[in-house]
Amino acid sequence: MTKIDIVSGFLGAGKTTLIQKLLKEALHDTKVVLIENEFGEIGIDGGFLRESGVQMKEMNSGCICCSLVGDFGKSLQEVLTTYAPERILIEPSGVGKLSDVIRAVQNVDADAEVLLSSAVVVVDASKCRMYAKNFGEFFLNQIENAGLVILSRTGNISEEKTAQAAAVIREHNKNATIITTPWEELDGKQILQAMEEKHDWMAEMLEELKKAQEDDEHDHDHDHHHDHEHDHHDDHDHEHNHEHDHHHDHDHAHHHDEHDHDHDHHHGHGHHHADEIFDSWGKETAASYTRSEIEERLKALEGEEYGVILRAKGILPEGNGGWLYFDYVPGEVDIRDGKADLTGRICVIGSGLHEEKLEGLFGK
Repeated sequence: MTKIDIVSGFLGAGKTTLIQKLLKEALHDTKVVLIENEFGEIGIDGGFLRESGVQMKEMNSGCICCSLVGDFGKSLQEVLTTYAPERILIEPSGVGKLSDVIRAVQNVDADAEVLLSSAVVVVDASKCRMYAKNFGEFFLNQIENAGLVILSRTGNISEEKTAQAAAVIREHNKNATIITTPWEELDGKQILQAMEEKHDWMAEMLEELKKAQEDDEHDHDHDHHHDHEHDHHDDHDHEHNHEHDHHHDHDHAHHHDEHDHDHDHHHGHGHHHADEIFDSWGKETAASYTRSEIEERLKALEGEEYGVILRAKGILPEGNGGWLYFDYVPGEVDIRDGKADLTGRICVIGSGLHEEKLEGLFGK
């Protein structure tokens, strides 16, 4: 099975630089073909497979680069047959619609055994708002259809401007992963991993808390004489800022020793999901925080001003090139140094969360 990654981006966004980074740092041991689809323009001289409209030449790291003209599906099939690559990177024209390229890949003969692994768009953070305003149809189509948005040139602009660019992206794509960290701080392998899989902290924490809650109920089962059935779902589709209006009377006793026997299980009749029990709030940010600023905010979660907080987790840039990882459970704060991540992020799980107050607490 050949994986296909589409790396799109408006003119001058930095697609080629990103591809070179991936080839050098993540795909150097992989048999790769790079396809530059310039929609009729052949930008590479020499080679063979001319009858299929394919121009080929050797690139760095042993990668083969080609430009396709004419029948995209036929040309792609020819590349697959001739080279049997493990991976194909497609770099569309800067003014091409990402949705058209995705459709072209999806329409390739089913016998080709290809998998559309990712659809990525590179966005110049310094020009994002201007491009969205002036080149809406083409620019926004790329954003709307991407699974991963990689902001370029964030090291050259302010945190505020990076945040504004991320907000434009989020306005037009609520689900994509956004990389705001300057590329030089990231390894190509981290970017490739982000292309292939969306790391969902919120879902992981919900699963963790659901299991703790179920274990706690099981421990108290004989005391309460409840016959609980638990439906084990993988809740991997949670988005940020869920608003749950479930009216469950929950004292999450497995995190508060003084309430060990005060459960009121009004939801325990039949099946329930983690998102029916817990509220979740999350925030992505390019803003930097000092260790003391993070500690101060986490300690503020101890009361119930922000809701009943059971778990918080995050990765945030420190502002001096360093990164801080933090974990919180009631009564315990852990902050440690870590490597650069795709963007800063904060996740909070609990019940009765006051989202506007949390936004204010962690806002910058």
